[in-house]
Amino acid sequence: MKRRLAREIVVQSLYQMEMNEEATTASAVNMLVDEVHDENEIEADAADVGKIDDYIRSLLQGVVEHKAAIDDMLQHYLTGWQVDRLSRVDRQILRLACYELVFRDDAPPKAIINEAIELAKHFGTDESGRFVNGVLGRLLQALDELRPKA
Repeated sequence: MKRRLAREIVVQSLYQMEMNEEATTASAVNMLVDEVHDENEIEADAADVGKIDDYIRSLLQGVVEHKAAIDDMLQHYLTGWQVDRLSRVDRQILRLACYELVFRDDAPPKAIINEAIELAKHFGTDESGRFVNGVLGRLLQALDELRPKA
């Protein structure tokens, strides 16, 4: 499974949804999938995207469903920052990583954090990688307390 590609598409979809408040999860993903087939600016293999479509939609829907809880958690670990004052890119990357860390258990936490750092370096500013690493590192220390009890 191409989890990195899925995460890229989810971050881009979250960004699009925030920029266009009327966008739904389905329309956001569909636009990016259509873009892969047409122009392919993200340089993804259309067959790979097709194989991970359900995974992409599951991640995106999970972030959207848990957005308020995720933002509350992130706020606690943002030292001197407010969630709504973060760059849009950093905010979406942190939301996705927080969702995966707290509400899913299908990837190792360190892998999720490393992917988030790489996404931040790719899509964000020069400082984004370090910033995302710091926030998620603090969140990781309290992960057992943050995860919902089964």
